[in-house]
Amino acid sequence: MASSLNVHPDFYRTLAENAFDGMMQVDIEGYIVAWNKGAERMFGYVAKNVIGTKYQNKSIKQLGESGEILSSSRLPLFLTLKDSQIREDHIYIQHLEGYRISVLIRVIPIFNNENSIIGAMQIFNDSRALIAAREEQKRVEQTIFFDGLTGIGNRKHIENRIKFALEDYRVSKVEFCVLFIDIDNFKRLNDTFGHLAGDKVLRFVANTLRHNLRATDSCGRWGGEEFLALILGVNLEGIKAVAEKMRRLVEQTTVQDGNRNLGVTISIGASAIRSDDTVESIVRRTDELMYKSKQNGRNRVTVG
Repeated sequence: MASSLNVHPDFYRTLAENAFDGMMQVDIEGYIVAWNKGAERMFGYVAKNVIGTKYQNKSIKQLGESGEILSSSRLPLFLTLKDSQIREDHIYIQHLEGYRISVLIRVIPIFNNENSIIGAMQIFNDSRALIAAREEQKRVEQTIFFDGLTGIGNRKHIENRIKFALEDYRVSKVEFCVLFIDIDNFKRLNDTFGHLAGDKVLRFVANTLRHNLRATDSCGRWGGEEFLALILGVNLEGIKAVAEKMRRLVEQTTVQDGNRNLGVTISIGASAIRSDDTVESIVRRTDELMYKSKQNGRNRVTVG
């Protein structure tokens, strides 16, 4: 015989307050509205002293692996409030008494009935076994999903990122664009100056992308001298400016190779997600747009 379970309204609040993991909830403005006993234990601050303050306040110190206090723009919670994405990361927190604790965090967006984000929950877990397992996973992922020459994501990595963005688009309509980037006349450069010079150029273009895209964006080496970039939260009108910025940065910089300064350019195809797109269709479309840039003289952006 089936039975229904009637849970008291305060049950889940009591469960969260007394969970071993630290839990912090903020509203859309970043003000702390909940702070459980696990967070009190990890940080040393009782709830009454932090509820109602901004989560970026100086008391709640979250640090990177080098010990630097993370700025607002690098805090996973801040990024989730901006783009509504679930995040996981490994950071350090600083206790009231000064010592640091290595923790895994998970940030979960909170939505209202209209599916608009109204806040987020950040969970802190200081299990050493879990942290060790995550670090090992990261080392494996570095081997599997990252390009050994350039240090950015490889083809599998960027394919996965586009796949996840496409799934998010279908659920929450978060727009995104893809850039298909090809180094102009790369074969001639290789034949003229050698493969070591070519490798320097590949690393230069890869690092230009990596260091000039936002933390929420992704890039990867598609193969040979081809790269893909995934730009979140940008529509067709906005992607032209992003692509032109990348093109200019490459055009206006030279690569030091012995006594030579090598100058290169890139051709870019850019397109926004469409309702009927697949990973294959948007990559194919941006590839075709990139070839139009080649046909029209190279060192240019074609949007479509």
